Amino acid sequence: MGAMLTRQLSAEGDDITIIDSNPKVLESSEEKYDVMAVQGNCASMEVLLQAGVKEADLLIAMAGHDEVNLLCCMTAHGLNPKLHTIARVRNPEYTDQIYKMRDIFALSLSVNPEKQAAAEIERLLRYPGFLKRDTFAKGRVEIVELRVDEKSKLCNAALIDMNNIVKCKILVCAVLRNGKAVAPDGNFVLREGDRIFVTASSDTLTILLKNLGIITHKVKRVIICGGGTMSYYLASRLENSGISVQLIENDPKRCNVLAAMLPKTCIIQGDASSQYLLESEGVSECDALISLTGLDELNMIISLFGTNSGVPLVVTKLGRMDNASILGNVVPGSVVSPKELCCNTIVRYVRAMKNQTGAALTVHTIADGQAEAMEFIVDSTTQNCRLPLKKLKLKKGVLVVCITRSGRTEIPNGDSYFDVGDTVIVVTGSDEVIYQLNDIFE
Repeated sequence: MGAMLTRQLSAEGDDITIIDSNPKVLESSEEKYDVMAVQGNCASMEVLLQAGVKEADLLIAMAGHDEVNLLCCMTAHGLNPKLHTIARVRNPEYTDQIYKMRDIFALSLSVNPEKQAAAEIERLLRYPGFLKRDTFAKGRVEIVELRVDEKSKLCNAALIDMNNIVKCKILVCAVLRNGKAVAPDGNFVLREGDRIFVTASSDTLTILLKNLGIITHKVKRVIICGGGTMSYYLASRLENSGISVQLIENDPKRCNVLAAMLPKTCIIQGDASSQYLLESEGVSECDALISLTGLDELNMIISLFGTNSGVPLVVTKLGRMDNASILGNVVPGSVVSPKELCCNTIVRYVRAMKNQTGAALTVHTIADGQAEAMEFIVDSTTQNCRLPLKKLKLKKGVLVVCITRSGRTEIPNGDSYFDVGDTVIVVTGSDEVIYQLNDIFE
């Protein structure tokens, strides 16, 4: 998590100091990025002073233990009361405590990657036809990911004909082909294996699936592999939704803990990678198979077996997003990365700090991290209001994909315009950092 944030924030030109007790971790980061490194305990007053906490604007505590992160934030804030602090807190026991005592812990923001990822998976289960869903405009607009297979109506179709095929208003804002993101124009022809990112209003999604012939039925029975914190968060959410859950975990002690915490979930003690166990638990009859073990390689193998067994929806957790490009061409299911979701939240906070007025309301990375989708509110400082989009000079690789006005959503064309009070969603290549809406213009 710390490495992913260091990569992202150093690319945005921030001055970063990293603290770690492991000298090898520090050496690796110093070689790759332009950062200062301090070896030691991040919760120690002396180490924080050595790292320059009194001159810092923001401290992000991502150590492996929640208690260390909380003590780190409290100590840092005591040394510098103007400091913003972000802590990763994962233990479910601390959820209420963090909320009620955030002032005492001196927290500007707390993040829980596992909880965030569980919420993301639950949303995927509601629309099983999509590989990924990112929400904007208070849930009224979404960017969804679809895979084009050989039987798809979109295979070998030009984007200019898209609306005639799907018979609803959508916009393809990015295409992943052979691992590379492409910003397509109307003449772009979709091929088998492409992963496309589609902007649409939320009430259009059902029509889109229906007209593409993607048959989805309500998810009623789910098998979760792995009994970690993320599995607990997801199973408890699914229990509340009335979905039948079977959870497979190898450690007998952990099984007993989970059984006490999840009264409606069927806890199975066993090896989730065992073909015999999965078959005996009826994997071929379940609606969704979700692999959340601590090993990416194991998750990939379980997902491959689930796909070959005919499971309609397969979700794979990846700890390392550099594995996503490998997986993208192997497993036709959804990929969820807790680190990436959490990183997006923190990057949005950092950008808002730099640009208090007009900062992005929402930031999502799409296309395996090669593009970003951002949501802005048009205010009195925004340039080119009421000017048709066809007359705007936008930076290369920037696309305006949606405009929301008075609760109504518009997939824009050349004659569309935005005005003060509107919400605008833009998609850009990840190498172009957009802090405010005016940054999209040449």
